[in-house]
Amino acid sequence: MNKFVPKELSWLSFNARVLQEAADKSVPLIERVRFLGIYSNNQDEFFKVRVADLKRQVIINKEQGSAKSEEAAKLLKQVQTAASDFQKVQNKVYRDLMAELAEHKIFLRNEKEISAEQKTWVQRYFKRHVLKHINPVLVTENIDLVSFLRDQYTYLLVKMTGKKSDSYALIEIPSDVVPRFLRLPSQEGDTTLMFLDDVIRLGLDIIFRGFFDYTTIEAYSIKMNRDAEYDLLGNVDKSIIENMTEALKQRLDAIPVRFAYDRDMPKEMVETMAQKLHMSAIDSLMPGNRYHNFKDFLSFPSISDEYENASLQSVPSAAFDLAQTPFEAITKGDVLLYYPYYSFEYFTEVLRQASYDPKVHSIKINIYRVASNSRVIDSLIHAANNGKRVTVVVELKARFDEANNIKWASRLTDAGVKVLFGLPTLKIHSKLCLITRKENDEMVRYAHIGTGNFNEKTAKIYTDFALFTKNQEIASEVESVFEFIEYPYTRPRFKHLLVSPLNARKRIYSMIDREIEHAKTGFPAYINLKVNNLVDSGLIEKLYEASQAGVRIRAIVRGMCALRPGVPELSENIYITSIVDRFLEHPRVMVFCNNNNPELYISSADWMTRNLDYRIEVGAPVLDPTLRDRIMTIFRIQCNDNQKARVIDSEQQNNYAIADSGAEAPEVRSQIAIQQYLSELETALLGKDDSDSKKKEKKSK
Repeated sequence: MNKFVPKELSWLSFNARVLQEAADKSVPLIERVRFLGIYSNNQDEFFKVRVADLKRQVIINKEQGSAKSEEAAKLLKQVQTAASDFQKVQNKVYRDLMAELAEHKIFLRNEKEISAEQKTWVQRYFKRHVLKHINPVLVTENIDLVSFLRDQYTYLLVKMTGKKSDSYALIEIPSDVVPRFLRLPSQEGDTTLMFLDDVIRLGLDIIFRGFFDYTTIEAYSIKMNRDAEYDLLGNVDKSIIENMTEALKQRLDAIPVRFAYDRDMPKEMVETMAQKLHMSAIDSLMPGNRYHNFKDFLSFPSISDEYENASLQSVPSAAFDLAQTPFEAITKGDVLLYYPYYSFEYFTEVLRQASYDPKVHSIKINIYRVASNSRVIDSLIHAANNGKRVTVVVELKARFDEANNIKWASRLTDAGVKVLFGLPTLKIHSKLCLITRKENDEMVRYAHIGTGNFNEKTAKIYTDFALFTKNQEIASEVESVFEFIEYPYTRPRFKHLLVSPLNARKRIYSMIDREIEHAKTGFPAYINLKVNNLVDSGLIEKLYEASQAGVRIRAIVRGMCALRPGVPELSENIYITSIVDRFLEHPRVMVFCNNNNPELYISSADWMTRNLDYRIEVGAPVLDPTLRDRIMTIFRIQCNDNQKARVIDSEQQNNYAIADSGAEAPEVRSQIAIQQYLSELETALLGKDDSDSKKKEKKSK
């Protein structure tokens, strides 16, 4: 047995866990439909990035005459087979969900299933709201479909059967300007929805009649995914934004890697499309449902609260709420937030107040992905307008957010903000903010180190830690990271921070080696780990070595896991679970026993080669024992999850975790339990402060 699970197959196993949520009847019905959207969106990205990369490996190695070509081709075939199998599961889950929606009198009907009155209403809607967005393109011998088809968009391939010859046309489903789901007038108590695709099918005659002579007209849904990679070597005479803009154009013309089509499409039409798209044997031709772009199920209409997750009340931060300003709160001691249980507005409020605080001298921040209407950006611009020295590091290579980040970079530059882009060879993925204030004639730094992006939208659905500290040693090292980004030829030294690619790998190896030595000499030894992905071979080998030495390793890995846990004489001391629930588990946390004097780090870096060697990432120690214990308690709660945790075994079968104590153990759904834990903790802190205030008031009287 290979010691490593191929990361591509492991990724498919992760997305299978998302699909499990869509099939889980304990999840509210509409939320299950939306999980189907998450699964589909993930699968699209998988083909555009990972399958495309495998395809490049096959082609390049074959051209070079390397034996690796055969190995890559074998893996590519395994991936395509597994993806095809999951497509069948997705189709079944979709059918089951449609049946359950119907049981609750929620119907998703096509153009043949609605009443005559509804049909008339839909055609009127089509003429008023949809027709103006329809621009058919005729499929002829001269058309270049590779250049024409847009990545991830759904199209209807229309066949018009004539007496003498057939005509073909493509219609792009304009779901970016018209909602994908249309709610139809229906009987009282019923909810009838219709795909935009079927609205257009009802309008086919309106589009083509009078221009073409046909006896029958029919339409089949298709979708294509392109390779998402691009070359950023660029032109030395152009700015980095100009080069990035040119690079993004490459993505528009990139080769197709997947062609998905309606399984009812006639065989000759499938073959013609594959030929026109230059699809080869190593590409993915995937028959599917009548509909594609299930990612649009993410925005499935809200019908009733009973079909959706109950909202969780935001946890108050006693540290921030009891202080007059956030700087006063951080001065009293380090502050830890855990999104989305705490509101991201605590951070945006820090920036808002810093933007006009007369004591604030400068603000520095990394931007990787930000919201479309970002209060973070607004505050940075206001700060610049108020004379603060503002430096923003914008990562232009944040995949699929490049265009958005180019826009923000231009806006910030126009506002007088100093914008840095870092190096083309090092993606900047750290989550840092540094605010410098003048206090008592001294410059004092306030640092934020986090595991997630400064994004108001994702902070509502991603779990992430954010540490605020006035520790001047750590804040000074955060300053050094910004200097390294601006002057990458320097090599600063770090005592506290784990900084990729400078010292993170070496320091992590060293801490694992320490646990190995402790285990060998009879001292307590364990490693607790939470990451999104665990695929770096060097780190996995170290964990195998630690397991064989007797170190107990407990990990929570949301996504890819190339490590095979529980294998005798290899990894029998390693136990790994994965939690998929209403929030996306996103933090990276490392805990090393250190002979019962635990060292705990939060980090922006996953345990992947790219994060340790080819990105600027930052991990920080949590030095405050109270905050360290809080994170360790949260980790323990997640380890006890027996509702939404799946065991990652050596074959990645995704079986649900069961409590060690058997059927009598209480049910633990960690995301709900964590919200309760934090709420009780913060309420107690707020109550304690109120009680102390009353005692002081009574004593003064």
